[in-house]
Amino acid sequence: MDLSQYLEIFIDETKEHLQTLNDQVLIMEQDPENIDTVNEIFRAAHSLKGMAGTMGFKRMQRLTHDLENVFSEIRNGKMSVTPDIVDIVFKCLDALEGYLANIEESADEGTEDNEEIINLLNAVLDGSTVQPDEPTPTLEAIATPVAEVATTVSDGTDKRKFLQLPIADFEINAMKEAIANGMNVFGVTVYIQETCILKAARAFLVFKGIESVGEVIKSEPSVQDIEDEKFDFDFSMFIISEKTAEQVQKVIANVSEIQEVVLEPFTPEQAQSVVPVETVATIEEEKKPAVEEAKTESTNETASEKKKPTADAKKKPVVNRSVRVDIEKLDDLMNLVSELIIAKNGLVSVNAYEGGSQTQQFNEQIEYLERITTNLHESVMKVRMVPIESVVNRFPRMIRDLSKKLNKEMELIMTGEETELDRTVIDEIGDPLMHMLRNAADHGLESTIDRIKKGKPQVGTIRLDAYQDGNNVTIEVTDDGAGIDVEKVKASAIKKGAITEEQAEMMTDKEAIDLLFQPAFSTAEKVSDVSGRGVGLDVVKSKIEGLGGDVEVHTVLGEGTTFIVRLPLTLAIIQALMVEIRDEKYAIPLNSIVTVEDIPTTDVKLVQNKEVITLRGAVIPLVRLDQVLDSKPLEEDPENLIVVIVKKGDKQAGLVIDNLIGQQEIVIKPFGKYIYIHKMFSGATILGDGEVALIIDANTLV
Repeated sequence: MDLSQYLEIFIDETKEHLQTLNDQVLIMEQDPENIDTVNEIFRAAHSLKGMAGTMGFKRMQRLTHDLENVFSEIRNGKMSVTPDIVDIVFKCLDALEGYLANIEESADEGTEDNEEIINLLNAVLDGSTVQPDEPTPTLEAIATPVAEVATTVSDGTDKRKFLQLPIADFEINAMKEAIANGMNVFGVTVYIQETCILKAARAFLVFKGIESVGEVIKSEPSVQDIEDEKFDFDFSMFIISEKTAEQVQKVIANVSEIQEVVLEPFTPEQAQSVVPVETVATIEEEKKPAVEEAKTESTNETASEKKKPTADAKKKPVVNRSVRVDIEKLDDLMNLVSELIIAKNGLVSVNAYEGGSQTQQFNEQIEYLERITTNLHESVMKVRMVPIESVVNRFPRMIRDLSKKLNKEMELIMTGEETELDRTVIDEIGDPLMHMLRNAADHGLESTIDRIKKGKPQVGTIRLDAYQDGNNVTIEVTDDGAGIDVEKVKASAIKKGAITEEQAEMMTDKEAIDLLFQPAFSTAEKVSDVSGRGVGLDVVKSKIEGLGGDVEVHTVLGEGTTFIVRLPLTLAIIQALMVEIRDEKYAIPLNSIVTVEDIPTTDVKLVQNKEVITLRGAVIPLVRLDQVLDSKPLEEDPENLIVVIVKKGDKQAGLVIDNLIGQQEIVIKPFGKYIYIHKMFSGATILGDGEVALIIDANTLV
């Protein structure tokens, strides 16, 4: 059987199990007596072992088998959790992530046996389950041995459930033909251990093993029901094979977690004594009138008993309602929605040009189309939205490792993990957040001794808070460390030649902190594997601004630092204000706009030779877009200016435009790598009349 079709599912589910293991081991480290956590770890390791075995990844299976052995001993109370065990388990999880990375890249686990980690795990067991010098047993070695099995249980029930299977005439004929050709027919009932988590996987391995020695001509439940786990802990079948009963039984019993295999030769004569499947429906039909007539209590009891399973089945909760969808398919769907919105804008513009001459029905159709496209857009956006949890759930483990590496006591507190972002943003935000957390751990938090001297809590705190703010998502990374020493930053910049001493004296604290985001800038006195190479905050700034967001820093010396990241919810379809500068149309994203003002030219003042206006007590610099865009100058200056006030963080600026067109939903079309355009444009959009309008990036202008 070709297993490659299941590779994508295997990768996704392995990631989930590894994340569960990382999370639960962190909890176990803090609370070693929590048996629920140990059980959860055991189940995840057990599932991972079964999946790896099913896919044929033997090295991965061997490692998880040894990990499972350790947690089996902990679960049974024969071993207690120690810091050394936790460290070894994390090494094991890192090795498993290495296997997974290889599988993602080449569909193969690689050749690394990780003998060192396996020896450590076996040494932990200290001879209780596996001797350190012994090789780790394979899947076959730990399987149920082939043995004589009783065919009845203590209450007299026959274990040979295959004897109860209704058989069709064509199946009886197939058995007769097989025996005539010198082959054997076997009836088999397989019992799976009730502690087994992946019943369907075990059944799959049984069927796969039988394929090598024979052919299944009937199974109960059906193969499809077995794949969907719609069966208890046993299933029955009839097999045609050239092999002996012992050989077939050995193949089935070699699958792990098989409790018992009941197998006997089966003859066509036995088959004919079983009720043929075609007659079952007829018998049921004949029974109906009798049941109708018999109104006795026993009949009512039987009827109610028959109904019970149906009622219970209805109560069973749906396990999983989510579907994994390739991001490229969602991108195609989003592109089609984008084209639909462009078509809608075209109809709206036709309607506008015609004035009032169009019929009422046409206007109603336009409004209906607008409603539909907006709803479709929102639905597609919801499909693309992913909780930020998928990015941040790996950080507690990272902070735990940094705490040991830097020899600092620290804890990470996270809130708002359920906040959702567009998948394209989620894919890019991981690295910037990781750099900010590493920066907080290394540069932000003081050493334990320094914290005690300052009267601070011995354990440093790093917070990661995420929340939705209008059309943006804000992520804050805060530490209660030493804060940023602005003078030290200036001195480091002077030493590196980034600024002169005169510039340093003129700089505000905020401008000095912005130096931290310069490429190759670092205040670390020595380079380590955690920081000091000057690539961290530069990556943060370029990545976040590339996503249409911004980052700012608030710091208090001696108290701590907060990095605030604002990101757009989506990068595909946005609300924008359409404006005109001379005869060109431009779009300004609505989430950047504070207000639109009509300002008399007499209110424009000069400060340091730059135009500013005063608005509600705030001094706001003006940006004349016609000059920035190199448009033709006006023949005469207007008496009033139309100013769009935009913001970036706590900074504001006024963009001077010629004319307002109105608010519109627009589709962002990227320029592509072949066209170089200044950063002040974040993309382009196609208007209803087919004209292309550039989208102004207010962040860059501010």
